[in-house]
Amino acid sequence: MTQSIQPVRVRFAPSPTGHLHLGSARTALYDYLIARKTGGQFILRIEDTDRKRLVEGAEQEIIDNLHWLGMDWDEGPDVGGPYAPYRQSGRKQIYQEYGDKLVEMGCAYYCFCTPERLAKVREEKQKSKEPPHYDRTCRSIPLEEARKRIAAGEPHVLRFKTPLAGTTVVRDLLRGEITFDNKTLDDYILIKSDGWALYHLAAAVDDHLMKITHVIRSSEWLPTSPLHSLIHQAFGWQEPVWVHLSVLLKPSGKGKMSKREAMELSGEGYSIFIKDMAKLGYLPEAVVNWVALMGWSYDDHTEFFTMQDLIEKFSLEKLNPSPAATNFSKLDHFNKLHIKELSDGELAKRLQPYYESAGIHAGLPMLEKLAPIIKERIITLDEAVEMTRFFFTEKADYTTDRILMSGCSSEETIACGEQVLNALKEQEDWSKESLDLAVRGLMEKAGKNPRQFLGFVREAISGQKVTPPLFESMEILGKEAVLQRLQNALDYIQENC
Repeated sequence: MTQSIQPVRVRFAPSPTGHLHLGSARTALYDYLIARKTGGQFILRIEDTDRKRLVEGAEQEIIDNLHWLGMDWDEGPDVGGPYAPYRQSGRKQIYQEYGDKLVEMGCAYYCFCTPERLAKVREEKQKSKEPPHYDRTCRSIPLEEARKRIAAGEPHVLRFKTPLAGTTVVRDLLRGEITFDNKTLDDYILIKSDGWALYHLAAAVDDHLMKITHVIRSSEWLPTSPLHSLIHQAFGWQEPVWVHLSVLLKPSGKGKMSKREAMELSGEGYSIFIKDMAKLGYLPEAVVNWVALMGWSYDDHTEFFTMQDLIEKFSLEKLNPSPAATNFSKLDHFNKLHIKELSDGELAKRLQPYYESAGIHAGLPMLEKLAPIIKERIITLDEAVEMTRFFFTEKADYTTDRILMSGCSSEETIACGEQVLNALKEQEDWSKESLDLAVRGLMEKAGKNPRQFLGFVREAISGQKVTPPLFESMEILGKEAVLQRLQNALDYIQENC
């Protein structure tokens, strides 16, 4: 099956029962890309019929996360559209009506089995090593009798009347035709006893009414995909193009990635949740680039993509159904690349919140000066704060184990330090080029190597192991601050070493 060149209508339909994770973000991204590529519509639909598992604030978090990634939508709960409401909780009566139609057509039936009986059936099935499916006890109850029991207030659910023989063929864009033996399928519940429709019915009805052309979703829906196909067939609806994406594996490549990995990954400075990506210092551009390549590729060598690149180059045919590893080293790689692509002004804006969170009130003019000297050296945005902290302190923080020139006594270190201090006092041109020439000249006269001499100067002005380039840092700090810090370092050595 080939991808249509016609504009598509796709939907991302998350359930607000937790944080948006990488798998869901990938589904949303592929929906967004194919909609924008074809000039179609991208729809956000909130599937909130599982009322017990709803998490307060989860819907807004999903919306915020998608916007952070750079996506917008043409229809949705916050922007409206011709097929509103876009929250399934507002469509309960619609699902009831379509459930009733299935009953009238003989494609669904009312089930009155109690939870206790169903648990006993499951237990017996498991003992005999059979699939724990419903035993269809209520399937033969005449409709007239079922309606009387409902009128009398007896609790019930609505089940789909799955064909008992034959096969159901699901045509998946990535996997071709998948044949299911109907006798292995369950009579799945469509509407629960509380009147709320389950995903199977609600999604099928909404996809039809909202004219969805392609359903892109996780491969975890493959086992129930014959039911979704059968519901469409029962109503005589054209099925959407089914696209079941690859499974995301753990970083080790062993086993499926799941929300349970979150705790373990957080200890390593990573997360599977989109809400954490910004806090961890990742750019949305890098996350999008990384996620796009988990199951899709343009060719065998192109890896760097902007969102616009992806819109231009994305196609459903190039999706790969094989499992994809969640490689966080790749995320670091892409983040470094995308940081390098930012202008100094843009990088400064992106960095500012991290300084504010660390209690450092860094103005944009100062951050714009720092941007070019750290751009090549940071992997995540948050790393910039510790690397440049000394620019925002009055004094450097010294330790006796690091302040002395490597392999030298305190006296020798002080002697070299005084030479640097006196020479820099006379230095009129405070550009990095002139500072480089001046300090390296002193180093050669002293007969020291860069690790010793420049290492001491770096430690004296910063008190840090990791800093931006030395002479660029000295230029930005300014003459007065550099001279004062050199004097502070010499005083520290005399008092403590």
